[in-house]
Amino acid sequence: MSDIRKFGWLSRDESPLHDIFGVSFIRGLSPHEVLTRLGVDTDTIEEMTFDELDEYANESMLEFDGDARYVGAVKVDDWTVLIEPSGWRVAIEPGVRERVSRGTEVVSVNRHDYASDRFIHTLDGDVITCFDPLVPHLRSGSDPDRWEHQMRDVGLGRRTFDDPLPDDRIASAFALASIITGINFSRNVLDMTLLGAAAREQ
Repeated sequence: MSDIRKFGWLSRDESPLHDIFGVSFIRGLSPHEVLTRLGVDTDTIEEMTFDELDEYANESMLEFDGDARYVGAVKVDDWTVLIEPSGWRVAIEPGVRERVSRGTEVVSVNRHDYASDRFIHTLDGDVITCFDPLVPHLRSGSDPDRWEHQMRDVGLGRRTFDDPLPDDRIASAFALASIITGINFSRNVLDMTLLGAAAREQ
């Protein structure tokens, strides 16, 4: 089984991303292009630290009744990593996902301890596979079994409700994302300077 322990920091209670967040990996686009496709207020685009992004997201939740509108993006190799503290636009909202993935590839992981988590792999608007890491055997998409072998390697090989639950569903989801993208989403990414902005209301 693939070593998922290096992603365990994303599922701990003391994770800097807390218990609700979205992280997406977008191939071949710059952070500015990703933010523009996401539909941010371009007047709010500026460089910031992760701590500043997190603070802005928390403030926007108070202002907009739980809607954390601030997002941050950073270039890592040939991918842009989009971080949504307390958010989930790319993973959950089809219109946003289609815009962001147009002509390219997007892998998204959403942790939501009070609803459902989600893993979704999209190519040019087409959802290849989508599932809740807690019940990875309930998959949808145009090719839901494309990553079946890799899913088993990272602890997402559950086939029925009678099988044991994944040991660490979030770490496993990020391990699968790493296999697809080649990006190791480590704490060091949060130490990089992000391009942040406020997303407009959908």
